[in-house]
Parts: sequence; structure tokens; C-alpha cells
Amino acid sequence: MKGSIKASVVGGGSWGTAFARLLTRADIDTELVCRRAEQADAINTSHHNPDYLRDIELPAGMTASSFDANRLDEADLVVIAIPSKAYRQVVHVITPLINPDAAVLSLTKGLEPGTLKRLSEVLAEELPQPAGSRVLVLSGPNHAEEVALDIPTATTIASTDLELAARVQQMVSTDTFRPYINPDLIGVELCAAAKNVIALAAGMSDGLGFGDNTKASLITRGLAEMSRLGEKLGAQPATFSGLAGMGDLIATCTSRHSRNRMAGELIASGMTAAEAEAEMGMVAEGLTSAASVLELARANAVEMPIAEQVCAVIYEGKDVRRAVAELMNRAPRPE
Repeated sequence: MKGSIKASVVGGGSWGTAFARLLTRADIDTELVCRRAEQADAINTSHHNPDYLRDIELPAGMTASSFDANRLDEADLVVIAIPSKAYRQVVHVITPLINPDAAVLSLTKGLEPGTLKRLSEVLAEELPQPAGSRVLVLSGPNHAEEVALDIPTATTIASTDLELAARVQQMVSTDTFRPYINPDLIGVELCAAAKNVIALAAGMSDGLGFGDNTKASLITRGLAEMSRLGEKLGAQPATFSGLAGMGDLIATCTSRHSRNRMAGELIASGMTAAEAEAEMGMVAEGLTSAASVLELARANAVEMPIAEQVCAVIYEGKDVRRAVAELMNRAPRPE
């Protein structure tokens, strides 16, 4: 049955590449839609992505295409794996090309800068109406580097349409990739955006040479901040203790693969946010979404002291040690 399904993954970065490989391995006829035709040609010729996950051999059955030449109009499943800062722009371009009956699955973790909208809301606005029942979000402790190596991984697929979520769950399941479904679209997306901010703080802790006590405290208190924001915006509390919440937070704050943790570490060493991202050669979503998360919290009178200090460091150049001191010297309070 899966062999008759067609999928298009939009975004030729690490996560898009790993996910297209995963779908092909799940016996789905998959194309990776790249921004540049040269990248697509190189993938089709060498079965390696020349820009991301270069050492991973891609399946012969996985093809690559470009924004100008693709088969989005034939896909049963369209997957969006592009940075949040370019999300609406790219979605607006590809929307007229998408099969009107296709399910649309977002892999991007963040909020839309400026509007503070969740990315499922952006999709629902850009897709032809009615669109809400076609939109899903995938989020969890899913480092592309590990998924591409078939290391056992679990994740969450969220949608207001649980029947659709169950169908996509069946599509993307493999013997090393296990999705769970969740109707709490708000909670899953807020977890995805906010955990990156806490990971920046965890990286700064690493960069200063702090230890496990500090990181465990950041993870725990960071989860409290995330949960407060979610509760205020109508999310389900259980989501924050699940794969999209605690699971992704642990992975993002501790892993050597985590771009946000690494960005925080580089910033603590003296780099600016722009310099850190240039050094990594990849997008760290938290550097974009931190401002949106904090703005959303302030608009809803939610206290997020870790997020406040992270934003002061990355956007205002505040000294990291001063930020730590201010966090530690806040007025005592109950847990």
C-alpha cells in the first residue's frame, strides 16, 4: 500500500534530507524539493546532499527536484522543512502547486516573526480553504543526524483531525521511527518553539564551563516556563511532559547535534548570534524564535525569566555572566 503513496519534502536542509530518506525507506515514492536546482542535480547524480549530511548515502529511489520543477501536484503528503523566518514566503510560492487533497505536514519548530502565529496557522491561512483539517505538525527529540542513521527515534504528530494524524502516522512509521499522535496542536507547536530558547541557555551554560547541576536546573525551570505559556494559550498540560515537551527539551539541551545548544555555547565564548550561526553553517531556530516566544509571553502576561535573559544576551549583547547572576538573584519564591 505504501508503495503507491507519493510524497514531496520541501526543504533541502539536514532535516528535510533526513526525512525524505526516512519516507523512501518507508516505501513511499519521495522527492526532495530543493531551493537550488544545482543541489537537486547533485543529489540525483551522487545520491549525497552536497550541502547537508554529506556523509549519508541517500536511497537510489529518492529523487530531488527544485522549486521550479517538481511534482507537488501529485503528492499525497507534502512535508515542509524550511526555517521559520522564510516559512510564509516559501509556502506562499508553493501553495498553488500543491495537490488540493494532500496532507501537509510541518517539521519546522518556531513561530512566525512579527505575527507570532504558530506555523500551522500560517499554513492554514496560505492553503486553499478549508485547510485546517489538512495540516499536521511533527515534533519531538528528532535530530536529523540520528534519524539519517536509522537510530531508534520517537516523535509526536499533532493535528486537530486525529483520523488524518493516524493515517500519516502509518505512512511515516518504520522499524526505527515511531510516531505517536496528539490532538494538542497548540501545545506541540509551543513546545517546539520555546524549547529552542531554553537550549540556547543550556549552551551558554556549557560555554561558561558550568556543570550538570546548572543544566538540570535550566531544563527543569525552562519546562516550567514553557508550561506556563502553554497553559495560558490553551494547551494541554500533558503535552509538556511528553515527547514534544520534555523529550525534545532534553535532547536539544544536551546533544552534541543540537544547533541551538551549540549556538549558545559559541555566544558564551564571545561570538555574536550572527557569528555563531555563520560558524555553524546552519540555522539555529532559537536565534529567530526567542524574540517571538518572549513577545508572546509578555502579550499574555506570562513570566519567562530564562527567555528574558536569553533575549537580552543574543539581541542586546548583555554579558552572559551578568544574565546568570540576575537569574540566580531573583526574589525567592515557591517552586
